[in-house]
Amino acid sequence: MDQHQSNNSDAGNKKNQQLDNYRVDHENTKLTTNQGVPVTNTDDSLKAGERGPTLMEDFHFREKMTHFDHERIPERVVHARGFGAHGYFQVYEPMAEYTKASFLQDPSAKTPVFVRFSTVVGSRGSADTVRDVRGFATKFYTEDGNYDLVANNIPIFFIQDAIKFPDIVHALKPEPHNEIPQASAAHDTLWDFVVNNTETAHMMMWLLSDRAIPRSFRMMEGFGVNTFRFVNEQGKARFVKFHWKPLLGVHSLTWDEAQKLAGKDPDFHRRDLWDAIQMEEYPEFELGVQMIEEEQEFAFDFDILDPTKIWPEETIPVKRIGKMTLDRNQDNFFAETEQAAFHAGHVVPGIDFSNDPLLQGRLFSYTDTQLLRLSGPNFHEIPINRPIAPVNNNQRDGFHRRAIDKGAVSYSPNSLRANSPHPASDQEHGFTHYAEKVEGQKIRKRSESFHDHYRQATLFWNSMSPAEKQHIIKAFHFEVGSVKDKQLKQRVVDMFNNVDGQLAVQIAQGIGVNPPSNPGGTGVTDLSPAVSQENTIRSARTRKVGFLIDQGFSYHDVTQATTALAAAGVHIDVISKQLGMISSMEGQQIEANKSYANSGAVMYDALFVPGGKQSVDSLRMHKDAKDFISEAFVHAKAIGATNEGVDLLLATDIQQITMAGVESNGEVFADYGIVTIRNAQDLNSFNQAFINAVAQHRHWMRQNQDGKMSG
Repeated sequence: MDQHQSNNSDAGNKKNQQLDNYRVDHENTKLTTNQGVPVTNTDDSLKAGERGPTLMEDFHFREKMTHFDHERIPERVVHARGFGAHGYFQVYEPMAEYTKASFLQDPSAKTPVFVRFSTVVGSRGSADTVRDVRGFATKFYTEDGNYDLVANNIPIFFIQDAIKFPDIVHALKPEPHNEIPQASAAHDTLWDFVVNNTETAHMMMWLLSDRAIPRSFRMMEGFGVNTFRFVNEQGKARFVKFHWKPLLGVHSLTWDEAQKLAGKDPDFHRRDLWDAIQMEEYPEFELGVQMIEEEQEFAFDFDILDPTKIWPEETIPVKRIGKMTLDRNQDNFFAETEQAAFHAGHVVPGIDFSNDPLLQGRLFSYTDTQLLRLSGPNFHEIPINRPIAPVNNNQRDGFHRRAIDKGAVSYSPNSLRANSPHPASDQEHGFTHYAEKVEGQKIRKRSESFHDHYRQATLFWNSMSPAEKQHIIKAFHFEVGSVKDKQLKQRVVDMFNNVDGQLAVQIAQGIGVNPPSNPGGTGVTDLSPAVSQENTIRSARTRKVGFLIDQGFSYHDVTQATTALAAAGVHIDVISKQLGMISSMEGQQIEANKSYANSGAVMYDALFVPGGKQSVDSLRMHKDAKDFISEAFVHAKAIGATNEGVDLLLATDIQQITMAGVESNGEVFADYGIVTIRNAQDLNSFNQAFINAVAQHRHWMRQNQDGKMSG
């Protein structure tokens, strides 16, 4: 290992020390102006008499108000609503065979990172759980400079060429005449764009799938979307796509949950990330790469540079090369998350670009937007954006310049300072663009290989489980059903008839237009199991379970369940009709930290009802308690009950499913995600069955083809 690589071991400390220089803790300090002048009163303006006019000489008032009036900066046009966290990345083994990127060589080195998760369409004040693409932008602070992997949680995009990016965003955003709807694709202009730009077909299938309503930032994949290159020390290049794989698996909300959470807790995703890190349940993601040799560029039935296409993982496997751990929350949202500036063009030696036409446009757009949003060209000097690598060049001046550059020379080349700063050599790890041979006439035209708009959309549809397909159809019913122009609805059906004839028929049935006269499709029968969330990691770790109790609950049942769930890494809330201490049938007390008023079943991954006749009799009288159970049941979540707690379940919608055997004494009933036991003191077998049910995330077997509960 060379010295350059080993220096990466200190990178985390360098970034933390750098940020420490800017952190200010105002506890037990005297109030001052921005000029450091102590202030004796910040409650009253300086006036001519107690009831007289305010005086213009009141510099403290003017400074305080002026700063307040200018506190906001323009929000991002897209990805306006985001939330960030700090962490580190470690590579599993040296990647020198594939890339000379130094942060991908030393398994002992921890490269500091800052990650910003976001939605795309909504404004800063919109809700976290809307149906939308999620951004997944990672800034690696490497010894060779900052590398930004600017990703999404969907591996493809709406369009093939960046020149259409303003058009798709304008179509997605609220309609300009009335600024409606907020953070939603359920309106005419979006679908008008879709039917007039059929390259969107594949992306719309993903957008209307469960991928667009993730359970958590911690439980979603990230994809670099575009095709990049790895380049090694010998100058050999390979095409590469980047993946983030969450170690908690890929899981989603139901649409009904997402809508309700937008009202009950619009900060659901950011709160979930913050709380997980505070509880030291650090989110972990493995970095994976798909690689294609340059001589294989034209070996597939899709164009590898087309950003509306995936590279199927079954054909081009994902090699997992390292892991990222997010272990520290931000200290100040504005200073860090809001001022973070990402750019797909921020690369380091060993990572380079391809001719992907969407990527080529991104290489211009990102810097251009930061110039306005962060007031000029010096946004790289904002602490969250500062590289840990030294910055040496002859760029000067501009808004908010922080560096104090010494000397008279500000140009290159120069003699007065021996041509300092001098260009880096290859031996000094200078960035050298890959020497791709390029030739051709200047032309506004798209490659014929980009003209297939439907085959991978069919592949995606084929790969979905029955439950996932049903969710996509219901999403079409909501999204396209919200369109006002009936002719436009018909055109959507006709367009998606090119993807799958039965899909088009089922869309038409829910939106009041005619099914296609001739069932269509592409003839593709292949599957890509990797795109289905049914094929993911299933773990109860970090899940949240609500305990429903009242006075007279069984302390024995609660303590056994609490111990078992905690051992599995599950977190619990105790929910009752009011906050405070509640007495058990045995005389012990526990505290209800949530009530029906400030919580909801949509905020939990599962529910548990312990025994205790007095408690259960009281819960059966509470509509709120029964609604908790019924809603969790409708959303296909795990529900557990012990001893008399089973009676509460039987007083709710759970009666819709067959529960033969539920009355058995001392035996666990576990089916449809419902886990119960009666007349039992030893709950070990129940607890294990309940934990297993929680780990499954959802129990879609409850739903029939109409999306209702099975009987």
